[in-house]
Amino acid sequence: MSEIPAKATESEDPSGRARRTAAQAPARAVEGALALGEARPGDALWQSSPPGSIYDHIKVASFSVGPDGLVDQWSLRAEQLLGIPAARAVGMDPIEAFIDPGLRERGQRKMAEILDGREWTGLVPFRTPAHSDGTPGEDALAEVYVMPTRAESGERAALCIVVDVRVLRRIETDLAASQSIFGQSPFGFVLIDTELRVRRVNARFASVFGGVPDDHRGRSVHDYLPRPEAERVLATLRRVLETGESLTDMHITGHVPGSEERRHWSVNLYRVHSGTGRPIGIAWVGTDITARRAAAREAAAARRNLALLNEAGARIGNSLDLETTARELLDVAVPGFCDLASVDLYQGLLAGDETPPGLADGSAELRRVAYASAVADLPFTGATTTVPVGAVHHFAFTSPHADALRTARTRHVPPEGGAVQSTLAVPMVAHDTVVGLAQFSRTKGSEPFGDRDRDLAVELAARAAVCIDNARLYRREHERALILQRSLLPPGDPVASGLDIACRYRPGNASTGRPSEVGGDWFDVIELPGHRTALVVGDVMGRGLRAAVAMGELRTAVRTLAQLDLEPAEVLSQLDEIARGLGTPGGIQQATRAARRPREADLSEVYLATCVYAVYDSVTRRCTFANAGHLPPVLVEPGESALMLDVPPGMPLGVGGEPFEEVEVELPEGALLALYTDGLVESRDHPLDEGLQAFVGALTDPSRPLEDVCDHVLTTLDTHHGEDDIALLMARVQGLPSDSVGDWTLPREPRSVGRAREYARGQLLSWDLEPLVDTTELLVSELVTNALRYGEGDIRLRLLLDRTLVCEVWDSGLVQPRRRRARDTDEGGRGLQLVGLLSAAWGSRRTPRGKTVWFELPLPDGEGGVVDPAEALLSLF
Repeated sequence: MSEIPAKATESEDPSGRARRTAAQAPARAVEGALALGEARPGDALWQSSPPGSIYDHIKVASFSVGPDGLVDQWSLRAEQLLGIPAARAVGMDPIEAFIDPGLRERGQRKMAEILDGREWTGLVPFRTPAHSDGTPGEDALAEVYVMPTRAESGERAALCIVVDVRVLRRIETDLAASQSIFGQSPFGFVLIDTELRVRRVNARFASVFGGVPDDHRGRSVHDYLPRPEAERVLATLRRVLETGESLTDMHITGHVPGSEERRHWSVNLYRVHSGTGRPIGIAWVGTDITARRAAAREAAAARRNLALLNEAGARIGNSLDLETTARELLDVAVPGFCDLASVDLYQGLLAGDETPPGLADGSAELRRVAYASAVADLPFTGATTTVPVGAVHHFAFTSPHADALRTARTRHVPPEGGAVQSTLAVPMVAHDTVVGLAQFSRTKGSEPFGDRDRDLAVELAARAAVCIDNARLYRREHERALILQRSLLPPGDPVASGLDIACRYRPGNASTGRPSEVGGDWFDVIELPGHRTALVVGDVMGRGLRAAVAMGELRTAVRTLAQLDLEPAEVLSQLDEIARGLGTPGGIQQATRAARRPREADLSEVYLATCVYAVYDSVTRRCTFANAGHLPPVLVEPGESALMLDVPPGMPLGVGGEPFEEVEVELPEGALLALYTDGLVESRDHPLDEGLQAFVGALTDPSRPLEDVCDHVLTTLDTHHGEDDIALLMARVQGLPSDSVGDWTLPREPRSVGRAREYARGQLLSWDLEPLVDTTELLVSELVTNALRYGEGDIRLRLLLDRTLVCEVWDSGLVQPRRRRARDTDEGGRGLQLVGLLSAAWGSRRTPRGKTVWFELPLPDGEGGVVDPAEALLSLF
């Protein structure tokens, strides 16, 4: 805002033309201002320009010099700028007051020229007034413009206008800096006025949207952005203009002229004010972030894919089941990667073939094992019919699916209408073998599959394929081990003399439906001579085919040792040696030698097993137990609670160095005996003591049918167990009746042979076994004769009738009879040959006080026929 002295006179330019006095124009301006109510009489200052003019920023003062060369008018601005009050300044010689003494003479000449009618402009140094806080003023420089005027008397005078040069230089610098930033900025810069129209743009903005900067003057945001986006931006501009709150990093989407590519900008908005604080518009600073957004999307996609792969690694392959693994793949892929997906596996692979068939043309039969969709009831592209899960189908030879299976490369399936717009057919390859096909599809509205998605699909399918192939190999091994294990168990329901037998075998996790490695649990029922029965239950430590094979070897060894009629403790001792030999390349002998020195065998080759071996005599109802680290047998007597027999546990088989003890128990008629493995009573969540108590508690009603008792025990305990194999062998005691046993003691004399035949004939006739009389008499005569010739002590004859007829001859001799082939010229040596020909089985066994020689004959109504003694005798010659 400028300030003019109240009085002025007309001046004349050098050409002599008269000018209108400066006082007349201000006078009319004052009159107009008074009439409009813009000023009041008596004001020292008035505005000659609207707010926001240049005078708001620069300091301008004025004073006048009279014809005498002295100051006669002094404005308030001059008083503020120079610090000299009007009372002191009026009447001063400006040359003497303001000019340096060395320049005063020159100043006087200039003043004379001015008073003669010449104008003058120059720089004059001065000192600013002291600050309000007492700080002294600063040396400054003023630009002075002196123009000649005339006083009322017509004499020449002068009007002086003074401007602070410092302020001008600062404004000049600010303008240059502003122009530099505005014009050279790499960002798009727009100045928008209060009517929300473009006032000015820089070259960067114009280079993006076309034309030169002046072409954009007067445009609105609708000229640059789509309507919805323009309306949003306009609302934001109004809010910034009204509130004055700046806005940073506002994202705007649009297109540039001549391109359909979608572009993204980040815009900062702030309100611009004049020197007096009046809002004059909005500054818009924008930068193109399209590449940054694309990079951010790529980085986000990479992070998403990495997270998906991490999730796949954590979730796929947790189960060794083909169908479950396929479902785990789809659980990861849908909806995180695609909208719908399926997995088809070769039918031959699921059937257990070594290699999937039909890889030559890719059109072999496949079974759909899993399907998932984020959109209900939506088939795949190109599918004429929906393939349900579990259905067997095949792809056409010319289809992309068959091509993917043939070449083991991913193929894009072209869309054929419908809601699916992009499908990938990805072969599932494991160890260079295609095991199936995975399909991933995205519906319309989702982004189509790109190269990155293709790579991710291949990685997901490959991971699942490896897990599926591992599950296939595991299933094959599991089934083979299970077949092997079942083949080594007793077929059907075992039958034993004097015992009612029931047994159960459950592979691990059979109750939960999850596949598991087979274990080494086994049981066996072995018939022994003299209507005795060996009951065996064992468990090889470990799982898998290795444990099943070890179990088979031990079971075979048990049956072999049992046929030798060894005592239970001796059987376990021999089994211990065999178990130690299983982990040694040299066998039992090498294991025996290794036992004499520190063992350095690999722990993975150590075979350990637990076993309980019991021999039951149906005549005496006595049972002898020996235990090698196994759980104790459970006995339930009629009318009594179940109890665990106190059988010394001993060391497990394969440890060696410790003897085994025997315990003999008399079993009452109708008693229930249970042998079992730890899988029945122990699990990860249930300790052994708790399981044993539960097992004993389940045997509350032993009088029920034995099959029902077994089912009741498994039903009660399988809800808590089933992680390990379960073997359960239960036997109810049914001893031979006394009238089914004939027992005689014969003195050691020749007459005992005839007496033995008489005893045998009489007993057989009382049992209505007349067809067996002749054969039995002949064989009893042979055995008693051998006992007289080669044995010692008294002779004992015993006949046992059950499912077969058994005859036993006892004596105190330790020498076992040996069968030999007699020569044609030999008069003797054919007795045992005759026994072997006429009997169904024969043999000898040691007893604590000697030996027993026995033979067995089938009953006449049995499956085996009776051999004619005459024909047997003739066959010897």
